[in-house]
Amino acid sequence: MRTKRVKRPQLVWLGVPFVLFLGALPVVNRIEPRPGGVPFLFVWLLGATLVTPLAVWLTRRGDRRDPARRDPGGSA
Repeated sequence: MRTKRVKRPQLVWLGVPFVLFLGALPVVNRIEPRPGGVPFLFVWLLGATLVTPLAVWLTRRGDRRDPARRDPGGSA
């Protein structure tokens, strides 16, 4: 029996925090410039931390709007 494969393009949003935290780390690992008097890496990680909930929210929003992902039983 074949299972129906559901495409979930909204999961791409979860790659954003991964790229911000790990993928860009070799590029942003420096002290200068010093925005606000703090090292650049600290500002970058703070920004990535603030963007992460937005990416998770966009993923959840996409899942909830996707009719193929809706539970016919009505449970959340």
